[in-house]
Amino acid sequence: MAIYHLSIKIVSRGKGQSVVASAAYRAGEKNKNEYDGKIHDYTRKGGVIQTALFLPNNAPPEYQDRAVLWNAVEQIEKAKNSQLAREIELALPVELTKEQNIFLVHEHVKKHFVREGMCADIAIHDEGKGNPHAHVMLTMRPFNEDRTWGDKQKKVYKLDEDGNKIYDPKKRQYECSKVQTTDWNERTKAEEWRGAWAEYVNGVLEHNDHAERIDHRSYQRQGIDQIPTIHLGVAASQMERRGIHTERGDINREIEVSNQKLRELRARIVKLETWLKEETDNTEPPTLADVITHILERREQTGQPSRYTTINNLKAAAHLLSFLMSNKIMDMAGLEKKNISMHIEQSAILDELKPIDRRLKTLDEHIKQSGYIKEFAAVNREYQQQKPKDQPAFLETHRRELTLYQAAERHIKGVLNGRDKIPLPAWKAEREKLTADKKRLDNRYVALKGEVKEVEKIHRNVYDILREETREAQHTRTHGVDR
Repeated sequence: MAIYHLSIKIVSRGKGQSVVASAAYRAGEKNKNEYDGKIHDYTRKGGVIQTALFLPNNAPPEYQDRAVLWNAVEQIEKAKNSQLAREIELALPVELTKEQNIFLVHEHVKKHFVREGMCADIAIHDEGKGNPHAHVMLTMRPFNEDRTWGDKQKKVYKLDEDGNKIYDPKKRQYECSKVQTTDWNERTKAEEWRGAWAEYVNGVLEHNDHAERIDHRSYQRQGIDQIPTIHLGVAASQMERRGIHTERGDINREIEVSNQKLRELRARIVKLETWLKEETDNTEPPTLADVITHILERREQTGQPSRYTTINNLKAAAHLLSFLMSNKIMDMAGLEKKNISMHIEQSAILDELKPIDRRLKTLDEHIKQSGYIKEFAAVNREYQQQKPKDQPAFLETHRRELTLYQAAERHIKGVLNGRDKIPLPAWKAEREKLTADKKRLDNRYVALKGEVKEVEKIHRNVYDILREETREAQHTRTHGVDR
């Protein structure tokens, strides 16, 4: 069945790695690393069923050659600990055909990486042992419009109140901070990429009439009572296939035994829900709220509410029951579906907020620089009108104003791109609208965060009640206690 696996690694020179060697190995090719002169020959490697290389708009066309691309990366990265490439490994659904999996990987990579400005080198492997997967190697520098490599980060100098750079005499340099030129290394990106892969795979599975689905979240975040197995690694996997037990394999076998017990417990809870539904005299099928109410009322009548550690009487359960009824949740599956839908909405809000935040930051800078131009235009005109011999003295007196004006003029000139008039009213109107949108989304996210926390608590409480009821029912059947 389809499984979820997406790992992200960095190919780093500091770890003694070569990006030319890494690309050659994954593609099953022979390439020479011009950086150190070594030749890497992996033409005997099996299991490589397809390779492809996709370039963003500003990349030089010659980078369509794998060896040329990665040798260019080796040359542009000068430091001995340079990060050369990002590698993403993807497990592919066994339910899909070879052609469908190739289409799946290509379209996903183009949408989420190539359009963002990365070169993507894809190698799809399948040795026929039920483990089809893809390796995607991504460049880590953006491209400039002239097709040259851009910077990973840039220096932003700190200025004093007069607009001058601040000099640090101890370090003998101007104070500055480094700002990433892309958001590819942000902490949120990994979660964004993981979620997007799960969503895209599920869409393709559904389109091809497969019932299987994958989920990028941990079992705990999914509300699934199952212990995740650990990654075996290449060496352990090969030994296990040859019938040799490994320490990691033994751990996974113990985990599987524990998961089997958990599945049995879950099956008993399902049987209990079915039994409780059959017990009721209502013509309409009982909701989950009906089941919980029935259990708690009987507990109250028999004087046993203290056995519950989370909810021990009807008063404490009032909010839980109100939530179940108002949301028309019929069973545990419905409650889990509600939980998942709220997490999906949270993720969607974050995705919607990111471009808004970036645009607001840009607009703030445009408006600030426009303000400098307006504020110091008169000083600049006066400076231009000075005789050449008087300009140095005038500049010294008005250095801050003129420095800020000239920097603002360069900024606005780059923004206008040949236009004459500064669209300040349009910028302010756009900023006002985006600020309102951001506030609305922020408020919804904060509210949703509280709702998610409450739903997860309710999920745990309902599960605790049903699990306790299972134990009591089993005890009754075993010992013949009259209830």
